[in-house]
Order: sequence, then C-alpha cells, then structure tokens
Amino acid sequence: MRTNKLVLTALFVALNVVLSTLITIPLGPIKAAPMQHFINVLSAVFLGPWFGLAQAFLSSVIRMIFGIGSPFAFPGSMIGVFLASILYMYRKHIFVAAIGEVIGTGIIGSLVCIPLAMVLNIQNFMIRPLMMTFMVSSFVGAIISYVLLMVLKKRGLIDKFSHKYKR
Repeated sequence: MRTNKLVLTALFVALNVVLSTLITIPLGPIKAAPMQHFINVLSAVFLGPWFGLAQAFLSSVIRMIFGIGSPFAFPGSMIGVFLASILYMYRKHIFVAAIGEVIGTGIIGSLVCIPLAMVLNIQNFMIRPLMMTFMVSSFVGAIISYVLLMVLKKRGLIDKFSHKYKR
C-alpha cells in the first residue's frame, strides 16, 4: 500500500511540474499556478494529508529550482493540500476537498505569505492582490479537479481506487 502511494505521489509531483510549466500566470513576485491546486485536490482525495504534503513540498522545491515557482508556493500549496485532505478525510465529499483547497490556499496561505514577503524584503507588497491571485488560481484549479473527480466518481473509479488502498 505504501509503495503505491509513493508512486502516485511521484506521479503527481511530475504532473505538477510539467503542467505548471505550461500554465503559469506571472503576477509580480507571485507565479500563480492553477495546476498546483488541481493536483492538490487530486492528492487530497487519493493520497491523504501526509503524502499530499510531501507532493506539495516536492513540487514547490522542483518548481523553484527550475525557476517556474516562487517561495510563496510553499505556504500556499502546503496549507491548501493539508486542509483539503483533512476535510476530505472527515466528509468524504469531493466538493469539500475543493473548498478546502481554496480556503487553505486562497485565504490562509495568502495570509501566511505576508510575513514571508517581509522576510524576503519585497517592496510594495500588498495583501489584496496576493489574496486575489491565490483565490483565483486555487479556484480555477479546484474547479478543474472537481470536474475530473466527479467524472471518475460517476464511473466508479474513485471507489475502486479507494478499495484497492484499504487492503
């Protein structure tokens, strides 16, 4: 079971990095990546909080190394995937996981980025543009993942996948 989750985590990291190179919205010091949030919701549903956190952390590190991410990816993506995972664990509803990603990244993650911006000494850093960027990016990614997960659920693939990992 653990090997399967490790492989799926690695697959999500790779998908995240590749998709984030294709779809990134640069807005000042922030590089909004809706695909990060798309993968985060998938991680919340299929992996849970700890492997989801590992996916978000590794994806952020690799994106920073390649220059397609920013330091703001760490608090945003990690808080988002953790909250989405916890909410999904308790409610078992895809919509709740998507909302958890938006709240975790868009609100909590953007607020955590304020002290980070001060530490990095970024001038003219304002919370409203940051929060709006995070909200829009996480909302777009959450909608895409919600649609995909609903299609998978209607076909019975989420239940089949979950059953496989409960053994």
